[in-house]
Amino acid sequence: MNLSDDLLAVIVCPDCHGDLVGVETPEGGELVCQGCGLAYPVRDDIPVLLVDEARKPG
Repeated sequence: MNLSDDLLAVIVCPDCHGDLVGVETPEGGELVCQGCGLAYPVRDDIPVLLVDEARKPG
């Protein structure tokens, strides 16, 4: 996953506006919200910040 620190500093969870932290996964990576726990996929180094696409915390 190749996301700039500047980008990570300004984007937030679209659901609860919590901070997002990048996590590497076998599929490429995801951004995990530190507030609500939703995990947003990162596809081809592009974050998909859609609540409908997010993985719910288990």
